[in-house]
Amino acid sequence: MVFGVLLITFSSYALPVQQARGVKVNGTVVDSNGASVSRADVVIRASSFTASSKTDLSGQFNFDQINLDRISQTEIELTITAPGFARVDRKLNPVSDKTTQLRIVLLPNEISEQVTVSATRTETRVSETAASVVVLDAEDLQSTAAITLDDALRQAPGFSLFRRSGSRTANPTTQGVSLRGLGASGASRALVIADGIPLNDPFGGWVYWDRIPHESISQVEVLRGGASHLYGSGALGGVVSLATRQAQTNNISLETSYGNEATPAASLWLSGRKRDWRASLAAEMFSTEGYVLVAPAERGPIDTRAGSRHAATNIKVERWFGKNQHVFGSSSFFGESRANGSPLQTNRTHIRQFSFGGEVASVKEGNFSARGYGGTQVYDQTFSAISGDRRTETLTRVQRVPAQFVGFSGQWSRAFGKSQTMVAGYESQQVRGASDEIVFVNRLANSLVGAGGRQQTYGGYFEDLLRFGPRLFITAGARFDYWRNNKAVSAARPITAANPTSVVSFPDRTESAFSPQVSAVFQINGQFSLFASGMRAFRSPTLNELYRSFRVGNVLTLANENLRAERLTGGEGGIRFNSTNETLVARGTFFWNEVAQPVANVTLTTTPGLITRQRQNLGRTRSRGVEAEAEARLNQHWKLSAGYLLADATVVRFPANITLEGLMVPQVARHQFTFQTSYANPSVATVALQGRASSSQFDDDQNLFRLGSYFTLDAFVSRQVTRSLTAFFAAENIFNQRYEVGKTPVTTLGPPVLVRAGIRIQLERQNR
Repeated sequence: MVFGVLLITFSSYALPVQQARGVKVNGTVVDSNGASVSRADVVIRASSFTASSKTDLSGQFNFDQINLDRISQTEIELTITAPGFARVDRKLNPVSDKTTQLRIVLLPNEISEQVTVSATRTETRVSETAASVVVLDAEDLQSTAAITLDDALRQAPGFSLFRRSGSRTANPTTQGVSLRGLGASGASRALVIADGIPLNDPFGGWVYWDRIPHESISQVEVLRGGASHLYGSGALGGVVSLATRQAQTNNISLETSYGNEATPAASLWLSGRKRDWRASLAAEMFSTEGYVLVAPAERGPIDTRAGSRHAATNIKVERWFGKNQHVFGSSSFFGESRANGSPLQTNRTHIRQFSFGGEVASVKEGNFSARGYGGTQVYDQTFSAISGDRRTETLTRVQRVPAQFVGFSGQWSRAFGKSQTMVAGYESQQVRGASDEIVFVNRLANSLVGAGGRQQTYGGYFEDLLRFGPRLFITAGARFDYWRNNKAVSAARPITAANPTSVVSFPDRTESAFSPQVSAVFQINGQFSLFASGMRAFRSPTLNELYRSFRVGNVLTLANENLRAERLTGGEGGIRFNSTNETLVARGTFFWNEVAQPVANVTLTTTPGLITRQRQNLGRTRSRGVEAEAEARLNQHWKLSAGYLLADATVVRFPANITLEGLMVPQVARHQFTFQTSYANPSVATVALQGRASSSQFDDDQNLFRLGSYFTLDAFVSRQVTRSLTAFFAAENIFNQRYEVGKTPVTTLGPPVLVRAGIRIQLERQNR
């Protein structure tokens, strides 16, 4: 069925369409100043009939000879949308109304009318929620120089990955998200989802940011603040929610580019629609030779480029039953391989996943949705020891991590009038994984070591959104989670000696968590509103943290089967301002988060050749600070935004090692600043700048390895060549700032300047 629908899509571009006699609908779209608005989406709907187009450079659109015999009613609806403008809906009667030479005037979009799904699991206006949410739409993502999604998300203050490095060259086990200074240890302290399905690695908690092809992403929302009351484990610091494009029309979108460091990239989106069936195919390929990670003053002959390549494919089929019911099924494949900076250090990943589900919307009974997913994956990695002069390298471990996972989620929501909305849901997930290793001593295989287990998680949640008049909005919710680790075992079998095999079975363990949350928004007047919220959140340790050890440079980090869940207690409050015409929106937030039993990499011993650490539960850490953001829309073409984060993150209590008390939480910078400015005029060009600055931070628990402050600037320029073709130029880190990203204790650096050029092709065929 997938290939049948896609074949219809290709055929619609290749075969001539017979024009039926009927009515013409055409006109011009302009802004409030009378200037034409190009690339606006124009859609005509009537019963089961849908046709779509885009305005040209002069703002004109044209639907030629619409066949009224295919329309079951004479009234048709015209919808016009464009970035930065409010949506316009107009009904036309071909018999009595004028349908040609229409003039549609678009007014500036009210920023507060944006909706966010991740904050409350139901559509909620930003102005009516206390959640701190940054929304990046397709236009924002297409006008950033970043070639990877995680680097694009650094526009959100407080968003960071472990070791400051991005997914272009970093080991995937360091790609977990940290928000608002909670700290990072590889496993993500924020949940990342795509269309409601988790992207966090089920075994290790890190994130493969390239699993979703860029061309298929329509919007990303970054919710900062504990969200376990709705999303359970993993949402300790917030949620990153990706929404993919819907197959509304027959569409082809392709972006391809080439840059220095031998960096080709291509991302493709195909969609097809035939009556009530819809299908889409998203695919992406990327490769780069990368750069040498080690600082020039410390590198040796053994240091090589850290390159990577990956490929991703997602196929989705939907069947709609009217406008309010549909079911879907999808499958995806992701594979990547990486060179990690020396001849013997490599890793690769293969992930296969399926998902299915459906949604039913009813005014009387409410909205129901359900999703199921599952898959398998294999992660392979090699570890080595490098001599002090960095001239020789010795293999120490060859590791394979197989994992299987299945999950299910179901949700109900219903609006009771205009003053109340209720949400309730259930989620469960089961993961099975292991770490199988060959240990080498003096270049010879010495023993076989393996450890692993199973983890089952179950959670149910409820939320009530209340509106008291036009000014007061209160949201209250809670969730209960229960999880169990069982069938955990560790085994070691010597190869070169006659010693017996050692097998240790770990006892089954269970834990539970209750995560309440309450928030309120009070609108003082049309410009100012106050908000406050309090919450509890948690994160259960992953199978990776419990059973898998790893080595980076001369730092060995041991697993710990006795880890307990991290538990956060937090609160935030602040003020939001929006000007009368909403051309300026500003938000200031004070937050306070304390985490009991946070999982940290604690140093055990230090020698000239090896630093040994172990994952342990610290007593308590605290992250408090201020978050400030502002966005200004000067006119139709200019937009400015900036954000600042002050995060005071320290270890408050650790009775097992009081020398760590009062020290800064590793991988957290005290000051972070971001800004973006863009000029978008389709008849001229699109120009955008994104800057990021960060103060110093520490790479270790003892605050011995300091990473200096840095500033980077990215630039993006694009020009529409034809209606369907756009050329662009992008440069990341244009000043070639070589900032520090890690010390193990060898200093490693962030990526140098990456310059690339490319084209973007978009073809769309109206449904007749």
